[in-house]
Amino acid sequence: MKKICFATNNKHKIAEVSQMLEGKYELVSLEEIGCHEELPEEQDTMEGNSRQKAQYVWQKYNISCFADDSGLEVDALNGAPGVYSARYAGPQRSDNDNINLLLQNLKGNENRKANFRTSITLILNGEEHQFEGTVDGSITHDWKGNKGFGYDPVFRPDGYEQTFAEMSPEQKNAISHRGRAVRKLVDFLRTNG
Repeated sequence: MKKICFATNNKHKIAEVSQMLEGKYELVSLEEIGCHEELPEEQDTMEGNSRQKAQYVWQKYNISCFADDSGLEVDALNGAPGVYSARYAGPQRSDNDNINLLLQNLKGNENRKANFRTSITLILNGEEHQFEGTVDGSITHDWKGNKGFGYDPVFRPDGYEQTFAEMSPEQKNAISHRGRAVRKLVDFLRTNG
């Protein structure tokens, strides 16, 4: 089985994507390839950040890899937190702090429309490819559920009564932004890998 690096050490993301790759590739984390440094994320778009991280791993470790950058875009906040989703409430990257700040910034606002977007850059044998996934939904007024991570407890996808944090990983993967982008990646790897 061919190895491919998912340029992250986030165990939640690795578990989500491993499930979807269904044994096509052996998915390895940054730690497993000996990368212990913080990957650069200095771009002002999700596409730019995913590309920068993938290029860094490819150039430094010479392994086929893919990197993602995801963000929550809230209509009433002009697309914020967007590319800054992970560090919305500060450099400590606390999910709880980020959610609290988001709910505080939306207090009294009836427009709760939002979307999650993921951009994935794949570098396979030196060739670069990009994939995107989006899911529309809304921000709830209160935290609901204890599964998932990030903004999952306050994001309810359109057409569902539950937040991402109330869904099983299988339910979430079937409709999530990352799930949609990864399916495009997996389809590509199946036919081109």
